Amino acid sequence: MSATELWSYREIAAHIGVKPETVKSYRRQGILPAPDLITSFGQPRWHPETIRAWVRRRPHNRA
Repeated sequence: MSATELWSYREIAAHIGVKPETVKSYRRQGILPAPDLITSFGQPRWHPETIRAWVRRRPHNRA
């Protein structure tokens, strides 16, 4: 994994085992951390470690 890799809804969904629409819903509800970057096309992106840290803090964490 490259240090500059950023995850979209799709990668986050695959990481936590849900559909991308669920991750989008988490963002709308304020459950997902703020994006690390918004692309020039307005698409949110997260560093993998941002998401991994969020997963560790999530209630009902299965890990």
